[in-house]
Amino acid sequence: MTAEALTPPDTPADAGSAQRTPLVVRTRSELRDAQMRWAIAGPLVPAGLDADPGRRAVVMTMGALHDGHLELVRRARAEAGPNGQVVVTIFVNPLQFGAGEDLGAYPRDLDGDVAKLAGVGADVVFAPTPDVVYPDGDPVVRVAAGRIGDVLEGEHRPGHLDGVLTVVLKLMHLVRPDVALFGEKDAQQLLAVRRMVRDLEVSVEVVGVPTVREADGLALSSRNAYLSPEEREHALALSRALGAGAAAPDSGGAGVINAARQVLDEADGVVVDYLALVDPVTARSVADDFSGHALLLVAARVGTTRLIDNQAVEVSPDQR
Repeated sequence: MTAEALTPPDTPADAGSAQRTPLVVRTRSELRDAQMRWAIAGPLVPAGLDADPGRRAVVMTMGALHDGHLELVRRARAEAGPNGQVVVTIFVNPLQFGAGEDLGAYPRDLDGDVAKLAGVGADVVFAPTPDVVYPDGDPVVRVAAGRIGDVLEGEHRPGHLDGVLTVVLKLMHLVRPDVALFGEKDAQQLLAVRRMVRDLEVSVEVVGVPTVREADGLALSSRNAYLSPEEREHALALSRALGAGAAAPDSGGAGVINAARQVLDEADGVVVDYLALVDPVTARSVADDFSGHALLLVAARVGTTRLIDNQAVEVSPDQR
């Protein structure tokens, strides 16, 4: 699918627009052309009237889009405004996969992803190949997540967050957005991106969007497709555990963890990598007697599929 095959409409998309297909670009020059056309077009208002020119918003994905991604795009449309530009990137980033992880098996369906984006507010899909993002091969200089990358996901997937931050920063430079939207399901990733933007003075607003769940509580994830029906039932233990922890806020930090751990200990087919109650800014575990705003995070394997989930918890001192 080429950029020429998909001609963008004359008017910007909005969340309630009719079915329309975004422009697909694969190279840096095609992306620059799409950005230039938007900049030249200007606000669509009658002559003589002032209007907000809108902003450029980006949603960064690895494809295999689901309703959670589409909600990010809808929110991006709202953040960009009717005259803004919404760019969705689709790139399976090799830097964030470790040895033995599913880089080769990761689902790829660009045509299907573009079809799902029709009508939800995306103007441009930037779907580069690795040689476009990394023209000199694996980058020598990379972004390091520091202490945020050494715990939780970083402990179980060494270098993962370094790879995430490196590609996020590169895509921010290429897309040049005013605002970038990330799902709150990947809580540590969102925390790390916010810290990178702050520490490195990147002029991009970072917006977190709440996790989208199935009716039974399972957080949407591209990896859910790997679960058998039985494994999917087992995977519900993650959201149940988070709910149990959130329902025990008056027992202090230790009580929140213990309530969640009990659900996981009693679950079939779930092998826990970690269960942690952490500070939402530093990702450091909080003390047993902690009170205040925290994040309860869990990562576990169900069959061969690794899943993560989290929930915000307002912890009160132990009242017992």
